[in-house]
Amino acid sequence: MSVPTPAVAETETPAAESATPTATAAPSPSVARPPTVEKRIVTVKQRIPFTTRTVKDSSMPTGTSKIRVNGVPGVKTFTYEVTYTGGVETGRKLLREAVTTAPVTKVVAVGTKQQRRCDPNYSGACVPIASDVDCAGGSGNGPAYVTGPVRVIGTDIYRLDNDGDGIGCE
Repeated sequence: MSVPTPAVAETETPAAESATPTATAAPSPSVARPPTVEKRIVTVKQRIPFTTRTVKDSSMPTGTSKIRVNGVPGVKTFTYEVTYTGGVETGRKLLREAVTTAPVTKVVAVGTKQQRRCDPNYSGACVPIASDVDCAGGSGNGPAYVTGPVRVIGTDIYRLDNDGDGIGCE
């Protein structure tokens, strides 16, 4: 908003003092002075929020996430010409605005890798958890298969160790 500068008021010339001395001088009436008008350059900084972007990462398990790049807010600077009349702001004119620091986008990686769930009763190979698991290349009808050998470390719920020696799918 631009405020017009007030016109300069005429100043009165004070009357000549009398040469006759008086015991007490009466105060002379004060002359009204126009308020001072100043213009100043003022800068104001404003924060620019950062955005967040998610990316899929097939090397991370599904359901996990990790911040790859931390977000950083930016700064925008406004430069104004501010007019003060009698010490009070009466006008403000935008001279320029500029992004002085660009914001940095926050990048979050989200896992998409499907984890294989393995039966804890076996080790050496992942025995999938299913309604039935058979040794690959054998005569079983699945629906899931495992390539052995696998060590039985718990209960042999899928009967993969036919000879009872602790090793299945030999």
